[in-house]
Amino acid sequence: MSAAPGRRPAVFLDRDGVLIDTYVRDGVPHPPNQLAEMEVLPGVAEALTRLRQAGFALIIVTNQPDVARGTQRREVVEAMNGQLLRDLPLDGAFVCYHDNANGCGCRKPKAGLILQAAEEHGLNLAASYMVGDRWSDVAAGAAAGCRTVLVDRPYSQVERCAPDAVVSDLPAAAELILREVSAPR
Repeated sequence: MSAAPGRRPAVFLDRDGVLIDTYVRDGVPHPPNQLAEMEVLPGVAEALTRLRQAGFALIIVTNQPDVARGTQRREVVEAMNGQLLRDLPLDGAFVCYHDNANGCGCRKPKAGLILQAAEEHGLNLAASYMVGDRWSDVAAGAAAGCRTVLVDRPYSQVERCAPDAVVSDLPAAAELILREVSAPR
């Protein structure tokens, strides 16, 4: 897969359930409440390093509606993202702090975060991938024109989406992406 001249391909990454562990309560995933609870999932750093070496920009795109709901503080979300940006080979983090009722264009399943990141980083969406653990990640990636990879979790709601691929975790997603981009066309 080749990028348009001067435009890099990217792997857009949901944060919770893809990069870091979530807490599932009543079948619903929740992010950690504080930085000290944040745990990077096994194999994530190595998978990101391999994708970076293959020339991909690596961008977090995450919904954090608990801020709008008043159950999380924006500075805690920013501290978590900042730690991930320092510890992992990532190029940026784009966050929607709204809830469904806000009707914004940045909340996945809409493509706003991906489109904003692509504009700011000069990315080629047609050569890019969206990796997420929920149907809304897949819908956002498809709406932006990316290939989509669903990290299958009990809460993913795969029946609500049509991902290009389904995998068990980010290392498997990276393996799939690297295989696809090295395959002869």
